[in-house]
Amino acid sequence: MFKRFKAVTMIVFLASSAPTWAQMTPEGLWRNVDDKTGEAKAEIRIRDAGAGALSGVLEKRLSKTAKPEDVCDKCSDERKGRPMLGLEIIRGASKAEGKDVWEGGKILDPENGRDYTLRMEPIEGGQKLEVRGSIGPFGRTQTWIRVQ
Repeated sequence: MFKRFKAVTMIVFLASSAPTWAQMTPEGLWRNVDDKTGEAKAEIRIRDAGAGALSGVLEKRLSKTAKPEDVCDKCSDERKGRPMLGLEIIRGASKAEGKDVWEGGKILDPENGRDYTLRMEPIEGGQKLEVRGSIGPFGRTQTWIRVQ
């Protein structure tokens, strides 16, 4: 009887803690905020793209000046002229061995068309995501907020 109780208790514990494990990944829907104004700019959905790499798509634009017909006119690759909504802005990030950090990919700033080296790290139990874009030693870090 005691063994059965112990097994049931363990199953309940594991099932209740599973959502916490799932949160310590960049996968999900995130809201980014403008560094200068503090206003929400967009929502980005990050997904598994296969082979252990992540991809992120601009799912919703929240800026007051955003228009549905806006395209990425400053992009210099195959994304040039593509609609901003649905635009892939994160490519190829993969989990660093032994750490809760995803790196090695690129992040596009559609406002200037530049690709930056990407590093992402879930913080605060996975409720926030530190996103760093850099070129060489220069870069900036934003904190994105998980959308529930």
